[in-house]
Amino acid sequence: MTDQTENDAEDVNELIAFRIAEQDFCFNIMSVREIRGWTPATVIPHAPSYVRGVINLRGAVVPIVDLAARLGLEVPEPTARNVIIITQVDGPIVGLLVDAVSDILSVSEKEVQATPDVASNGSEFLSGIITREDRMIRLLNLGAIVPEKAGVAA
Repeated sequence: MTDQTENDAEDVNELIAFRIAEQDFCFNIMSVREIRGWTPATVIPHAPSYVRGVINLRGAVVPIVDLAARLGLEVPEPTARNVIIITQVDGPIVGLLVDAVSDILSVSEKEVQATPDVASNGSEFLSGIITREDRMIRLLNLGAIVPEKAGVAA
C-alpha cells in the first residue's frame, strides 16, 4: 500500500496561480525564482511588442515579458499592484508581468485536462486546463511563452 501512496505523491505538482486580465493561469512553481513588485522597465529598441524592456535584478539585466500582451489579452499600463514573476526555464532568467499572484495549487496530473483543439494561435502556449470550484485555470507552457532567444531579444 505504501507504493501506491508514493506513486500518488509523485503525480502531484505544485503550481503558482496568477491573474491576467480577469483570467486565471498557472505554471509549475519549480520555474519560479522569486516574485517582486512592479518596477518600470528600461525600453529596448526593436524588442518584440510583448517585451516591456529590462530591469536590473541585483546586477543582472532581466527582460520583462508582458504576459497579457504575449497571450493576446487586454494590456493595461502596469501599476504598483502588478507583480513580476522571475522565472528560469532551460536558459535565461526572464520576468513575467502579471496582474497578481493568487494561489499555490497542488494538482495531480489526473486533474489536468487536455486543451480543446480549436483554431487558435495561442493554443501552443497552453499545456492543459484545470477546473477548481468555479474557476478554469489554464496551465501555461513556459517553454513556448519564453522563447530561448528572450535573453538576447531584450
